[in-house]
Amino acid sequence: MSFDAGILALPFYEPRHVECAREIESWCAEHTELWDDPNAATDPDATGLRILRALGEHGWLAALDPAAGPENSAIGDCRSVCLMREALAYADDLADFAFSIQALAATPIARHGDEQQRRQYLAPMAKGILCGAFAISEPMAGSDVAAIGLRAERLDDGYVLNGAKAWIANGGIADVFCVIARTGEGPGALGLTAFLVPATTPGLTVGPRVGLIAPRSFADLEFEDCRLPLDSVLGRPGGGFVIAMEVLERFRTTVGAAALGFARRAADAALTHAKNRPMYGARQFDLQLVKAGFADAEVELNAAALLVARAAWEIDRGNPTAAKHSSIAKLYATERAQGIVDACVQIFGAAGLVSDSVPERLYRQIRSLRIYEGASEVLKMIIAGSLGSGRGRTK
Repeated sequence: MSFDAGILALPFYEPRHVECAREIESWCAEHTELWDDPNAATDPDATGLRILRALGEHGWLAALDPAAGPENSAIGDCRSVCLMREALAYADDLADFAFSIQALAATPIARHGDEQQRRQYLAPMAKGILCGAFAISEPMAGSDVAAIGLRAERLDDGYVLNGAKAWIANGGIADVFCVIARTGEGPGALGLTAFLVPATTPGLTVGPRVGLIAPRSFADLEFEDCRLPLDSVLGRPGGGFVIAMEVLERFRTTVGAAALGFARRAADAALTHAKNRPMYGARQFDLQLVKAGFADAEVELNAAALLVARAAWEIDRGNPTAAKHSSIAKLYATERAQGIVDACVQIFGAAGLVSDSVPERLYRQIRSLRIYEGASEVLKMIIAGSLGSGRGRTK
């Protein structure tokens, strides 16, 4: 099971969240053919698009278009997004990847786009027929968003972009990019603006990234005299840093939820293996050191689930300290998930090293979660920095 029923029963979640969890869990169990494909690892672009289309067809992306979705859509409801990511990550890495990147790309449009931009992009994104990507990282600028160097020079009728972006998730299959570039309204973070850039824009070149330890759709972007009209600006000129940080802070919690899905899948696989493997006249699970390892994993899974639930709840109720809780949830959940997956490989022994086995796949897939949307080291600085303000602490 991809969820802990006891966690779902806590006051952090409402009945609609429990129903969402049950429905996405059932959907994943019924649609394994979407990712159980021998070509998935060699062609993550095609697999990602297939999953994205299915997610849209079956309504799992409907909330990306607030105009057509329920009053409290997944765009504004971090708890729903977290539950969907947890279930999808438990089922398959590319399933979670397809959903999360589409939601990541749609969120700034839904929250900051004008009426025309929302109408043009959100409806097809919600149907899974238009793929989006969020382009922040550069060859020399990752977690330090204020160091972005891609330049957008203002012209009378628009802007012209020159520079590069790197490691852009779904970059090879995206139809539109939300790009953060430097327009120079001020120094550092004050001089950034968000743009919506269709993939067919002249001057934009997309180069797929290959050879990753966990096959996913990544690409590098090159902008050479790439001209954009004035209405391509998302939000206001100079507001790009706020948009980027808002999106990252919200989605860090969901990364923790995905890590929880990976970790729970690893723990379940290891437990099944240990209970069925004869060893020293009993079962592997009966060995005291093995039992202790499973006890550690259970404690860590519970702690991670509680931190993710709390952070998502804080975001949904608009708590000003939510960024701290989002960082705490992502840091703990991703770091502990790495350890739980490693322990799973150890339980399987040599069988856990076999290419494309569950432990081997999880071992490769979990590693990147400690890096993207805020590396663990950066999150520690954010958490420590929040202590100086005294916000959210009792004296």
